[in-house]
Amino acid sequence: MKHNHLRSKLRAMARGQQKIQSQQKNAKKAAEKKKAHGADQKTAAKAALVHTCPVCRTQMPDPKTFKQHFESKHPKSPMPPELADVQA
Repeated sequence: MKHNHLRSKLRAMARGQQKIQSQQKNAKKAAEKKKAHGADQKTAAKAALVHTCPVCRTQMPDPKTFKQHFESKHPKSPMPPELADVQA
């Protein structure tokens, strides 16, 4: 009776080790996938920032945001000509 109990305990420990190894392997795969996906998002986000403020060099994705930024952050500076006809 004791012999069978010991055998099942050893089998459980071996399965536990497999489980740990499997979890580590899956975590590594997930981290690599997440890292690759994150790089794609960063590249796309940088590509979307096409307007640069001439005063503070902040980058913005569209003219409306650019005009709102300029009006709130640089009210005393003259408005750039490309923002004159933009509706904010």
